[in-house]
Amino acid sequence: MTPSLSRTELRRYSRQLLVPEWQGAGAQERVQRAAVLVVGAGGLGGPVILQLAGAGVGRLVIADGDTVDLSNLHRQTQFSLADVGRPKAEVAAARAQALNPFVRVEMAPRLDAGNADTLLAGVDLIVDATDNFEARYAIADACGRAQREWVWGAASGTSGLVSVFGPDLGLRDVFPDPGDAASCDEAGVLGPLPNVVGGVMALEALKLLGGVGEPLRGRLWTFDALSGRVRVLHLRGTGGQAGGRA
Repeated sequence: MTPSLSRTELRRYSRQLLVPEWQGAGAQERVQRAAVLVVGAGGLGGPVILQLAGAGVGRLVIADGDTVDLSNLHRQTQFSLADVGRPKAEVAAARAQALNPFVRVEMAPRLDAGNADTLLAGVDLIVDATDNFEARYAIADACGRAQREWVWGAASGTSGLVSVFGPDLGLRDVFPDPGDAASCDEAGVLGPLPNVVGGVMALEALKLLGGVGEPLRGRLWTFDALSGRVRVLHLRGTGGQAGGRA
């Protein structure tokens, strides 16, 4: 039994409360007390935002400076044709709030190196659902300064990646030089792939917030959409921002 939840909330979250590990750990109460910053409200951020809202995260902050484009709709199914031209954060926030009125949903400006520290300061967990290394490194550097963990994911073409980075192993350890890493605008992407990857990212966030399972700390989850093959690589690093590799 979870006495801190209202009757309506008990019914709303009843299926995840049936999971013994979730209920036994008191995970729902911790999730409802948590604040999460999701950076990016597009292909990866959309499923993350809706899944975390559905799960009952107490406060959800959405940072994105883009507007909805017609080319987004084949994969970013949190948007509709009527949303083309509207700010992604605004639409995603409205969808999340409509899905779960118990969640406090807020919008934040586009994250960059200048405001990253401020945006991170007021939340318990950060989810990097961006699509470019400039933003990714800004998040990584701010998390490094604050000694914080964050959930990271990427999807392009037919491949997806997810990991949990932190003070002992960061993004720059594993990807010190993005080289010619292409965005979806350049490499394309199969529509369902970001939703698969975003779902795994949301799951990692809930595991971290709820204190259940084994988050992907020090490991890289990889997915090949064409073969259906999943591999989990163990990552090595020297701590800080140097020397790690898969």
